[in-house]
Amino acid sequence: MFDELAGRFDSIFKKIKGRGKLTEENVSEAMREVKRALLEADVNFRVVKSFVASVREKALGKEVLDSVTPGQQFIKIVHDELAELMGGSAQPIRFHTNRLNVVIVAGLQGSGKTTACAKLALHFRKQGHRPLLIACDTYRPAAIDQLESLGKSLSIPVYADRTKAPVDICKAALKHARVEDNSLAIIDTAGRLHIDEDMMTELKQLCKLADTDEIFFVADAMTGQDAVNVATEFYKEISFTRVILTKMDGDSRGGAALSILNVTGIPVQFIGTSEKPDGIEPFHPERMASRILGMGDIVSLVEKAQETFDTEKSARLEKKIRKNAFTLQDFLDQLAQIKKMGPLSDLLAMIPGVGNQVKEEDIDNGALGKIEAVINSMTLQERTKPNIIDGSRKRRIAAGSGTTVQDVNRLLKQFDQMRSMMKRMNKIAGKRGQKAAMRNLTPY
Repeated sequence: MFDELAGRFDSIFKKIKGRGKLTEENVSEAMREVKRALLEADVNFRVVKSFVASVREKALGKEVLDSVTPGQQFIKIVHDELAELMGGSAQPIRFHTNRLNVVIVAGLQGSGKTTACAKLALHFRKQGHRPLLIACDTYRPAAIDQLESLGKSLSIPVYADRTKAPVDICKAALKHARVEDNSLAIIDTAGRLHIDEDMMTELKQLCKLADTDEIFFVADAMTGQDAVNVATEFYKEISFTRVILTKMDGDSRGGAALSILNVTGIPVQFIGTSEKPDGIEPFHPERMASRILGMGDIVSLVEKAQETFDTEKSARLEKKIRKNAFTLQDFLDQLAQIKKMGPLSDLLAMIPGVGNQVKEEDIDNGALGKIEAVINSMTLQERTKPNIIDGSRKRRIAAGSGTTVQDVNRLLKQFDQMRSMMKRMNKIAGKRGQKAAMRNLTPY
């Protein structure tokens, strides 16, 4: 997401670095390129006009601060304005703890609405809620089947009734949710191909009946400016409270994320990052601004790691590394946890200074799969003692993993280098610990 826009900003900032002062001439030149980049990213032209004017006003005449270059100062101004454009700071959802909370999910057909319902249910279950998915899309033939299938795969209950109208289904489902002590009801509504008057009337009836705590509008980021236009029309009808931008992992230029709040006044709450049930993340404007400008997003990276990594396994692994007992099996376990965090390109984009330098086409996301295949083709003894792997074993491992002997050799060499590095780090850490202990023992 935003790869093209991030690349454009990177080239703009390179041009303005090294100047002694932010002058009207170099700021105007930079802002012309910023304007072009934003328009090409499908950002609403009114939003672009306002953004450019605000940045220019703050940048002009700014003297260079001590040890801060004009480029850095200009980046800071653009970063702050981008974050403000997208909402300033994240606005977390606070649900009631003493009653059933009701959420309605609405949007155009094909926007990823039903999948978004399941993703929301999984996200809020991780926060301690007891969600119930309610199938009120009786128009699309496979909608109820899809929701039931998603619910079954996630072990989340689904209320469905193929014989009743949506309003009657909703009424019975909410009663069921209260009896079953669910803390959150997520209602999947029918997708609309356009702003249909009859279907909008039905949606308004559902919103009134459910007495909703939140109404999510699902917008397809792939549709660009049309997503903003549809959001505006929907808001006139149902006054939704939050926005979910789906398909941000596709070829979208990201303009909808930069426009939707400014045009509708409603914040983007979540963005869809993949088709997987956990492929959704809270939208943090200041973090997204940092990622667009190549500053990384360490906070989100740490949060992903905390959600994915097993703390007990990590503690055991740390002990093994300290004893220089790290094996290929341990390496395989770590790879599995890294894969759970998402594509390598997304993880690298969160590291400061790396995101804009590494292009997605330069990253071999299949490399991890090849390493896994090679290790999985080894016996347990070979994973524990890789030094026993001779020529015939290498040929067997290569044949079993669908790779070459050269691939096996490369992995063994890299693993050996990794263990050597860990051994050196342990020695350095040990010496530092001894010195610290001596200082504590010395009275003066």
